[in-house]
Amino acid sequence: MSVFLQFLFSGLTIGAVYAMVGLGFNIIYNATSIINLAQGEFVVIGGLLMWLFSESMKLPFLISALLAILFTGLIGLLMERLTIRPVKKKDLLLMIMITIAVSIVLRGLLMFKFGKDPYTYNPFTEGDPINIYGAYIQQQTLWVIGITSLCIILMYLFFNKTMLGKAMKACAVDPTAARITGINVERMVMISFVMSAMMGAVAGIAVTPITLMEYDRGPMLAVKGFCAAIMGGLGRGRGSVIGGFIIGILESLTAGYIHSGAKDAVALIIMLIILFFRPAGIFGSKTIIDLRRF
Repeated sequence: MSVFLQFLFSGLTIGAVYAMVGLGFNIIYNATSIINLAQGEFVVIGGLLMWLFSESMKLPFLISALLAILFTGLIGLLMERLTIRPVKKKDLLLMIMITIAVSIVLRGLLMFKFGKDPYTYNPFTEGDPINIYGAYIQQQTLWVIGITSLCIILMYLFFNKTMLGKAMKACAVDPTAARITGINVERMVMISFVMSAMMGAVAGIAVTPITLMEYDRGPMLAVKGFCAAIMGGLGRGRGSVIGGFIIGILESLTAGYIHSGAKDAVALIIMLIILFFRPAGIFGSKTIIDLRRF
C-alpha cells in the first residue's frame, strides 16, 4: 500500500503540471481556436528564469517569481505580435506550424543561454517530507497541487464571470460576430497569449524544485499537456485538469510497476483512444468548432 501511495503522490505532482499546461492550451484555444504547441516552452522558460533571478542574481524569492512570470508573459506577447498577428491567412495547419517553429527557436535560445545542464533551486518551504501510511510526500508537492487548484478557480471565474473572459470565448466561437458587437479580437488574441505564457511560467516555477528543469523539456510537456486538454475536451478547463491528473497518475504507475521507459507512451496511447472513440473529449461537446474561423 505504501508503494502504491508513493507512486500516487508522484503522479499527482507531475499530473498537476500537465493540468496547468493543459489550462494554457485552453486559454489560447478559448480566445482564438489556435493550438499552441510552444506551450511547453513557457513552462521551461518560467523555471529557468526563476533560477536565474533567485540563484544567479540572488534576488528575493517573491521578486524573482514575479519577474519570471512577467518576462515569460512578455515572450508570449512577442510571439503573438511577431508570428501570429502578421499572418494574413488564418489557416489551422499554418498556425500549428508557426507555433512549432517558435518552439524550436525558443529551445535553441534556451540552450545557448543556459546550456544543457539541469537547474533547480530551494523549495518554497523547508521541512521534512510528510509521512502518510508509509509513503512520503514533499512539501513542494503540496505547493504544486495548491497552486494548480488556485489557477483552476481563477480561470473558471475569469472565463465565466468576467466580461473580458466572455469576450475571449466569443472570439473563438465567431470572430466576425465578436467584431460586430464591438470586441477587439486582436486584443483578445494578444491577451490570451500573454495569459497562457504566464500560466506556463507559474507551472515551471512550482515544479522545478522537484523535477529539475532543462532546456529541452518543453516538447514533451507540450505533448502531454495537449493530451490532457484533448482528453478533457479542448476549451474545457475542468476537463484538462482531470485529464492531466489521470495522465500523471497512470504514468507514475506505469513507471513503477512496468518500466520507466514506457511511461512516456501513456499519454500518446490515451490521446489515440480519445481521438478514435470520443474526439470531443470526456467533457467536450459533440459540436466541434470550426478551427479555421479565426
